[in-house]
Parts: sequence; structure tokens; C-alpha cells
Amino acid sequence: MSDNAAAGTVEAQGPVEIDDELARHLENKREELLEKFGIHDEFPDAVLDEAAERTDDIAGDIETELDVREDLRELTTWTTDPVDARDFDDALSIEKRDDEYVLWVHIADVTHYVDPDSEMWAEAVRRANTVYLPDYTIHMLPAALAETVCSLVPDEDRLAHTVEMHLDRETLTYDEIDIYKSVIRSDERLTYTQAEERLDDPDSDLHEESSLVFELADRMHEQRKADGSLVLNPRRDRAHTIIEECMLKANKAVTHELMWNRGVEAMYRVHPQPSPEQWDEALQEIQELDGVSIPGEAWGDDPRIAVNATLEDAPERQLGKIQFAVMKVMPRARYMNDPFGGHHALNFDIYGHFTSPIRRLSDLVNHWIVHENDVPEDLLGLCDHASDQQQAAEKCEREYKQFLEEVGLDADAVNNRGIEVVDDE
Repeated sequence: MSDNAAAGTVEAQGPVEIDDELARHLENKREELLEKFGIHDEFPDAVLDEAAERTDDIAGDIETELDVREDLRELTTWTTDPVDARDFDDALSIEKRDDEYVLWVHIADVTHYVDPDSEMWAEAVRRANTVYLPDYTIHMLPAALAETVCSLVPDEDRLAHTVEMHLDRETLTYDEIDIYKSVIRSDERLTYTQAEERLDDPDSDLHEESSLVFELADRMHEQRKADGSLVLNPRRDRAHTIIEECMLKANKAVTHELMWNRGVEAMYRVHPQPSPEQWDEALQEIQELDGVSIPGEAWGDDPRIAVNATLEDAPERQLGKIQFAVMKVMPRARYMNDPFGGHHALNFDIYGHFTSPIRRLSDLVNHWIVHENDVPEDLLGLCDHASDQQQAAEKCEREYKQFLEEVGLDADAVNNRGIEVVDDE
């Protein structure tokens, strides 16, 4: 990477600087919004005590678990996350064989420490998700989990829930799906910037694996678009494409297993479609934007494919307006205890979440169902609560970002670079 390019990265820019007075204003606004939306910041002592107790002997616990888990510590494995990430809860491994790709998605085994009879589970249910405000995070589970035993840091043995997918080399369909408890050992923690560099440098560590997983991810991405999956961010870099596509593939594999192979209830993600009139309204608004034209051959296709085609060639200045026109007519996705209705934006018949149990209740519950084949009591109530809490979190984040802009701060810069309070003397 050139010096000029490096200077433009988040790592090189450093945190956004503010003074003490503005820092107090931000703190007061956060407290006001958390109270308004019923979001809990501090954890009860019983939850913190239980987290400390259950993470007391990490090495001994893992040694015991090796007797009953798949030992994948020799499998080349790595994580890719933002530069400021503090926990790393998903990792990848990849192989290319004669007639298949084998993709492993390893997810931190949160349910080893958090079960339905625990204080932490009850608190996770109450919170339902982690709330991400710019430079401030309200976790669903205590940091003792997120930053230690459930963080897949390099050169440390960790307990994981692995989704092993054997994918046909030609069609990328699932030839085999295996979901099991494992012990893994990550070889390296990459930032998105570092992942891009590895793809460009043939002599770097993980170059071969990174190139192979991007080859697969890029094909999965193009296949999704061709099948009618809505892609509102068509210019995402390669590293983000890898993570997005691999997590989507794993989530889809798990819910395929739950629905078709087991026929069980779970926390499925259901996204209704807009009416034809709403889609027409969105497409007309897009067509009227300066410098934007929906390709003639796309008008008669699925509206999602028309939007994808338009975004490919639209001027950079209009991307946000196109995205906004679509999002205005999109119904809200919700969690349901059955998948019927599918996920319209992704164009998946069945979809649900599995890859982030440290920050989403749905994933935590689905981990439990996969391993125990046991559905928690009042699953529909959990679905409704998780949907409502997600909406509250989104509103809280939106209002906090608006406040940052009102006091002269760039919300995206704060979100990406963090804040440093400096002496104003």
C-alpha cells in the first residue's frame, strides 16, 4: 500500500478529538436516549458474577471439551474484523477439492457458557441485542464473554460452533451441511485493510486462502444478484464481500437444516415484500434522479434485479438517494417462529441468524436449538420481543447520530474512528 493510500485508512486518521464540555453533552444525550428507548446499560451484579464464574478456568474447560468435540486446531483459520473491533466471534477456513469447495464458518460457542437456566440468558433476553452507537456500545452479554472466551483471538484454543459446508464447484449448492461443536485455534486476526493487502500480495501469509475464499465469495455474490437478491451496496470492497457472503451462506445452511431436515421451530428472519404499487413508486423515484437510468431490459424483470442493475452504473452522488427510495417502501423484517413468507430482500425462501450469538438473541436461541434440538418456552414471544428491541435500537442509533451532527460532529467519522477527549487549554 502506498503512503498516500495508507494515510487515508481509518487506522492512520486517528480518533475524532472533542473537549470535556462536549463529552459531557454526549454522555447526557446517551443517557436520555437509553432511558427513552428502554435500553439497559449496566449489568446486574448477579450477571457479572455468573460470567466471571463460568469463565474462571478457560484452559481446563477447553481441555475437557476436547474429548467430546471435533478438534480443528490444525485447520488454517483466521478472523477478519474492523480495526477497532474488541471481540472476534466468527472465523473462516477454506479448501478447494476436485469437485467441491469446503467452507467452514466457525462461530464462538456462546451457549457453552450461556444456557436458558442462567442469569446471563435472562439478561440477554431482556436486552435482545447489542446496541451500537457511534463510539459507544451497550452489549447484550458481559464483556467477560465477548472479550475473552468468546473472542476467537489468534494462537489461543477456543470453543466454537462450526458450520461445515460442502459446496458443488459448479452450482455452489450445498452437497452436505454439517453443524457441530469444535475446538479451533485462529492463526491470525486481520483487519479489513489487512485482508485487502493479503489479497494483493502473493508472498503474504494467508494470501492463498484469502484468494480462494474471495473466489468463492465473489461467485456467491454474483449468483445472489442474478437470482434476485437485492444488493444495495454494490461497491463493497473484497474483504467485506468475503465476510458478508460467507456469513449469509452459513446462516442459510443452518436454517435449511432446522426447517427441512428437522422441521423445528426456530427464530427465522422473515422479510415481507412491498406491494407492486410501492415498487413502482420506488422505481419511478429512482428513474427521475439526475444521471440515473434504469436499464431498459431490467424494467420487466424482478424490481430487485432492476435496482441492482441501476446501482451498478449510477453516479456515486446518487447511490444514497437510490438506496433511500428502496428502503422507504420496504416493510420491516421481523423474527418469526416459522420461516414462511421468506426473506424478500435476500430472495431466500428460508433464512435466519446464527453467526452472531454474542450480540443477537436470535442467534443465541438458534445455537441452542441446533445443539440441543430443544425449543425454548414461548418462542413466538421471544421473536416479537427481539423484533421490537431491534427497532428500538435502530431508533436510538438514528437519534444519537442526528444529535452528533447537530453539535458539529461527523457521525460516520465518530463511528469509524472513535473519540478522544482532549484538554482544550
